[in-house]
Amino acid sequence: MNTEAQIQSLRNELREHNYNYYVLDNPTIDDFEFDMKLKQLQELEAEHPEFYDSNSPTLRIGGQITKNFKTVVHEHRMYSLDNSYSKEDLLDWEKRIEKNIDGAVEFVCELKYDGASMSLTYENGSLVRAVTRGDGTQGDDVTANVKTIKSVPLQLKGSYPAKFDIRGEIVLPYDGFHKMNEERLAAGEELYRNPRNTASGSLKLQNSSEVAKRPLECLLYNMKGRNLGFSTQFESLEKARQMGFKVPDASKLARSVDEVLEFVEYWDVHRHKLPYETDGVVIKVNSLQQQEELGYTAKAPRWAMAYKFKAEQVSTRLNEITYQVGRTGAITPVANLEPVELAGTTVKRASLHNADQIKKLDIREGDEVYVEKGGEIIPKIIAVDLTKRPSYSEPTQYITHCPECHTKLVRQEGDAKHYCLNYNGCNPQIIGRIQHFISRKAMDIEGLGGETVALLVNEKLISNYSDLYTLTKEQVLPLERMAEKSAENLINGIEASKQIPFERVLFALGIRYVGETVAKKLAKHYKSIDAIINANQQDLVSVDEIGDRIADSVIEFFSSEANRTFINKLRSFGLQLALSAEKLANQTDKLKGLSIVVSGVFETVSRTELKKIIEDNGGKVSSSISSKTAYLVAGDKMGPSKRSKAESLEIPILTEIEFLTKIK
Repeated sequence: MNTEAQIQSLRNELREHNYNYYVLDNPTIDDFEFDMKLKQLQELEAEHPEFYDSNSPTLRIGGQITKNFKTVVHEHRMYSLDNSYSKEDLLDWEKRIEKNIDGAVEFVCELKYDGASMSLTYENGSLVRAVTRGDGTQGDDVTANVKTIKSVPLQLKGSYPAKFDIRGEIVLPYDGFHKMNEERLAAGEELYRNPRNTASGSLKLQNSSEVAKRPLECLLYNMKGRNLGFSTQFESLEKARQMGFKVPDASKLARSVDEVLEFVEYWDVHRHKLPYETDGVVIKVNSLQQQEELGYTAKAPRWAMAYKFKAEQVSTRLNEITYQVGRTGAITPVANLEPVELAGTTVKRASLHNADQIKKLDIREGDEVYVEKGGEIIPKIIAVDLTKRPSYSEPTQYITHCPECHTKLVRQEGDAKHYCLNYNGCNPQIIGRIQHFISRKAMDIEGLGGETVALLVNEKLISNYSDLYTLTKEQVLPLERMAEKSAENLINGIEASKQIPFERVLFALGIRYVGETVAKKLAKHYKSIDAIINANQQDLVSVDEIGDRIADSVIEFFSSEANRTFINKLRSFGLQLALSAEKLANQTDKLKGLSIVVSGVFETVSRTELKKIIEDNGGKVSSSISSKTAYLVAGDKMGPSKRSKAESLEIPILTEIEFLTKIK
């Protein structure tokens, strides 16, 4: 056997042993024999670099150093999930699905593992990229670190699509977590707090050799791509197993919410025997075609729902109530607690939401309170132990003036929050607005973080976001922890942000109620900041999904002379305050004011592309047929009830080709 063949044979053999051990949990050789074969391969590869393979089993031991993790845009967005906590929540969700779907609906139940979300990209059977979830649109490239995780296949088995993404969770099993802590205890080092945070932190270690020492696992559950070779979620799980992925066996095909709840009730009891952290169940519509029909909201798929297990509760003492000022001037009361362990983390603070919540629960300083993690994420106080209340206790008097600038607080009718209206003179508001402006989903200014923003404001170098564009390297160098290179990166990052597209600049301005989705709607409709500034209330509410509250907020924002001054400064610095020529070239008003329903399977373009074409031409994509529907674009396998309803309402039904021809 020649050297190349010998190297390839060893690689194939080691991949198979690795799969048997880490995926099937069924080793066929002992550790010593495996290590000897791995050492032999390392020596051969070192002697013959011409046979280098970026996915060789020898890369499992790490060695690559990553100083800066590159930001990568997800080809398929990673959405978050809507949560449910009761049977009623699930029944409401089922009703919404049945309203928009023809025929029977099946569900797949899977355990919701608590780890670090990950997207793996494979091309021609080889792992080419591993990217963290990030903000769902883009994440960090952690490929070198993920290659050290033994249950992640570097080369797939059997048959597989030419290119696809597969999503899952990087988890740290309890046994491995406890072993790591035993080693840290023996070394006199601080213990890790919980498996989830330790797993997430491991992925950002700069030395992949250190990641290789940690017993991380990767559990996969969702494939994304074209022509994947299956039509249901349940089939996709089996297909992924056949390709060599570690896919949990705890999944069930259910035909009703009652069957879903049987699965939930079983695992709410038995989850404590699992080797990993889990905090609920994910329920998905099984049919991929039905998933496409249902589509997505701005944040989550309509075809999936997370059912959270009952949150863990503990009691502790409320030492003090303090008040935070947000970027919009909203005041949030905060409970400062005697530190207590809750769901694997130490909790010291909990949000009290607003004055009504404090009054409703009669929460007072010095109380013994019951705390839980809402959805096991955000701590909240759910009740007071009145039997332990001190006799000298006094009801909480909500503050009347801003804790930062002492401006009298205002509470408008119908609003639960109190507000400080000192928009341009209250430091936390100024800092908060600039922190929002530079955030990842907004201007995404590299080299500039929240702490640096606070420093810049406190040092009086900036007082609003337009001042960022006047900063020089010489001004920022004296700041704490600011070296020559980091000062250069900050100034370069600010300069690069001038190319951020208009819709993200609009979101970055921090207009109340104008989130990512609303900013995109406004940018697409008005095409420039000047058109939005000149729009009246009636104009604004005519835009899809813009109601009175958003319209009033937009008008109030642009009626401020200070805000208009900031925008003119941004204009003078060269920021994108209108849609680019490229985006404008792809947009028309051909379908303006028309509501169009898309249903079935399409061949020429994907459903996502078809929806984009409609929106780019001024139309609105609707999920259900009504008398206001202009057209039904019908693909293959469209449900009979949609066709029947369209015919009864005399709504034109177009094929995919007819519709595309009409647009052209």
